[in-house]
Amino acid sequence: MRKREVGYSSGYAAAGMVPVLAAGVGVRHGWTWVLRTASFRMDLPLTGRPAIGIAIGRDGAGSAVIDLLAGLVRPAYGELRVLGQDLTTPQGRAAVQGSVGIARRPARPQPGFRIRGLVGHAARLARLPGCDRDALAAAILDRLSLTPWADVPLRAAPAVIGCRARLAAAAVHEPELLLIDGLLDNLGPRDTASVAAGVRDLGRDTAIIAIGRDREALALACDEVLTLADGVIIA
Repeated sequence: MRKREVGYSSGYAAAGMVPVLAAGVGVRHGWTWVLRTASFRMDLPLTGRPAIGIAIGRDGAGSAVIDLLAGLVRPAYGELRVLGQDLTTPQGRAAVQGSVGIARRPARPQPGFRIRGLVGHAARLARLPGCDRDALAAAILDRLSLTPWADVPLRAAPAVIGCRARLAAAAVHEPELLLIDGLLDNLGPRDTASVAAGVRDLGRDTAIIAIGRDREALALACDEVLTLADGVIIA
């Protein structure tokens, strides 16, 4: 198996690419090293596929990598650039956070949210202008076939609808990079296909990295699936 080539480039937007570039990166989840001296390069198109999947084998590893790529945590060591930003610096992490969306299942239920409310709340957190929020929320609900479910409480919705709602909330502000954490895990075949179809549709307009334990499910949504093994991402 080959490791991803490492390199840095500028002008990614002009080239129509979103680079994720790591050199010797380390990050921990609790007391466990999730990445250790990991070096890889992922070039994702700004529009059109492919999305990239990363199959993991350890609980918590996916969330740690998502937090790292989203600029929510600092690498313990090494170099990391996402969307042209240096994520070893506070300025770089702050800059990238507004340009990514994260779709993940929460650790705790979110009481009171209806599906429309979840997406609207995400739009407010993204600081979208008030004149755009309702229109963008309605558009993403329609795009992911959620309009009939818009007024259903999130906790009362089927799991597949909840997953699609979280995709909608993560994508409502039209991020440059959409990060998906475990949404394709632990679903039945039909539900997996439904969520994967939503991921593919969103991939027409934004770069996507999806992480999960189910490699076959990731393959439905992504053109390429890598593996996170022993702290290193390999193809």
